[in-house]
Parts: sequence; C-alpha cells; structure tokens
Amino acid sequence: MHFLSDLISHLFEWIQSLGYFGIMIGLMIEVIPSEIVLAYGGYLVSQGEINFFGAVLFGTVGGVVAQIFVYWIGRYGGRPVLEKYGKYIFIKKKHIDHSEEWFHKYGTGVIFTARFIPVVRHAISVPAGISRMPLAKFTMLTTLAVIPWSTLFVYLGYSLGDKWETIDEVAARYTHELILAALAIIVIYFLFKWYKSKKKGSAV
Repeated sequence: MHFLSDLISHLFEWIQSLGYFGIMIGLMIEVIPSEIVLAYGGYLVSQGEINFFGAVLFGTVGGVVAQIFVYWIGRYGGRPVLEKYGKYIFIKKKHIDHSEEWFHKYGTGVIFTARFIPVVRHAISVPAGISRMPLAKFTMLTTLAVIPWSTLFVYLGYSLGDKWETIDEVAARYTHELILAALAIIVIYFLFKWYKSKKKGSAV
C-alpha cells in the first residue's frame, strides 16, 4: 500500500513537471482515474502553473486518445483481449457486458451519453470497436462528451485549490446531475428513434 502511495505521488510530480503534456499523458495511460488527473490539473491552474483553457484542451485530447486506444483494442483484438487485459485500464468483464447491452439497445448515439454513466463510461468504446463503428463518428461523439467532463473536473480542482484531493466528495453532486442529464438524453434519443421507425413503417 505504501509502495502504491509513493508511485501515485511520483506520478503527480511527473504530471506537474510536464504541465499540459503531463495531464494529457496521464489521461492517455489511465493509471490514475481521469477525474483525479483532471482535478490535479485544476489545482495546477489555481497555482498559476498552467492556464484553465490549456488544461481542458490537453485533458480532452488525452481523454479522447485513451478511448480511441480502447476502440482499437475492441476492433482488432475483440472481446477476449479486453476480458484478459482490460483490468489494467480499469475495464472489467461486467463493464463490457453492460456496455455491449447499452450499445446494442440504444445504437451509436450512446457513445456520447454513456460517457457520463458509471460502469459503462470507459467500456462503451469496446462494442464500438467490435462493431467497427466509423472512427470519425466515434471520435466526434467521444470528444463532445469528454469536453464537458474535462471542463467540470478542471474547474472543481481549480475551485478546491489545496483541497483538490477531496474531489470525490465534492464531485458526487455534479456527477449525479450529469448522470440524470445523460439518462434524459438517452430517453429522448430512444423515443426519437422509436417515433422515426414508427413513422417510416406507417409510410410503407
């Protein structure tokens, strides 16, 4: 446990020394959850070491690249590879099960909304890759979801300052609202698809 604590401490020092690129790489390798890396980025903003826009920009790039990496694993390695090695990037078998269920039920649009839902948030890229969803569309939807996520946690880290490590407690209220909003969007999207298919059926 002490070794793990020292490792994380060194990773944060490394992120600090690299500035914007530290945030980006930290999100790409997913050794530490993205919320914590982004909150630490916000803390660095509060210390005047980097600026807010840069932290959000590089955080978004890092978050999107991380998901493209998972997409590629799903596309070229398939589910067996993810089940075997996914634990190293915080993806478990149950996450893949849930994400596949969501993807097949709601379609490609879920790539955006699922980013705000625990359990399926990281793993939703897996079925997208397996089904060979167009990379351009996947990247666009992922980016649109990662931008508000990055902005929120950089802002919270900035607001907390020296107390940025309490991000989990403070973020709970905000993430709850994001989850409700994402679920509402999913319902609207599902109703729109249902209405569209019904209208198409009646026109035949």
